[in-house]
Amino acid sequence: MTIRIGNAPCSWGVEFADDPRNPTWQTVLKECAEAGYKGIELGPVGFMPEDPAVLGDALAEHDLELIGGVVFRAFHAPDQWGDVLDGVHRTCKALTAHGAQHLVLIDSISGRRAPTAGRIAEAEQMDPAEWIAFRSRIAEAARIGTEEYGLTVGMHAHAAGFMDFEPELERLLDEVDEAILKICFDTGHHSYAGFDPVAFMKRHIGRISYMHFKDIDPKVKTEAIAARAGFYDACGRGIFCKLGLGDVDFPAVRQVLLENGFEGWCTVEQDCDPTLDVTPMEDSRYNREYLESIGFN
Repeated sequence: MTIRIGNAPCSWGVEFADDPRNPTWQTVLKECAEAGYKGIELGPVGFMPEDPAVLGDALAEHDLELIGGVVFRAFHAPDQWGDVLDGVHRTCKALTAHGAQHLVLIDSISGRRAPTAGRIAEAEQMDPAEWIAFRSRIAEAARIGTEEYGLTVGMHAHAAGFMDFEPELERLLDEVDEAILKICFDTGHHSYAGFDPVAFMKRHIGRISYMHFKDIDPKVKTEAIAARAGFYDACGRGIFCKLGLGDVDFPAVRQVLLENGFEGWCTVEQDCDPTLDVTPMEDSRYNREYLESIGFN
């Protein structure tokens, strides 16, 4: 069995392609390689160059393999469907150009959900018609990635969107064909939402095609929940910590993967707030060394 560890531009604070605080894409590739990784994701649509020759040369220069790409757009908003489709097709084209396999779908942050991140009892729910339309948009994006581009498509639950809490993800999995939609499982977002990542993995490992490794500072989480803090406030407090320092049981995560013959990439995502005093390359090296210390090689 082979499990490979990669990283992603969000570990450098890159959440939106046009954020002036972003490091350059060249810096991200260089530092990812220097931190000891062999694979990287695209980051937000438009961050990495979309000319295959330009990105291909840069990946080769740093001995990096492209792993996958994320479409982090407003699946919950009917009037944003054109923007979602733009992100899907552009990401799929970039992935296929470089032989990458994983298309990840994330419902982006909603103003209706951000104030109650991590608090399922308070979170606003979609009405039945809204859910059906939401589910259909996700299914169509998954169909495009799978059938038109030959990719493996995974749904990624994310705090402050409408695909956040475990019951929502499990409902979607029940209602969308497994042939077109798998799971990109994020350990940290699952913990932030108030659920047990390892227990979920044990129930659904057969449908998990790709992993995102993220950890959650339990003290910050407890304080944020008690203060009824919104998503951005929790990020500013440093809720996403270095691997092994939070409440995710990574040795148990590894054991579930091993026992079920999981093969492929597990990508580190230590989301960081660029307004804080962060050291992305140092943190990325620390995260790689931590994973190696518990048996990921």
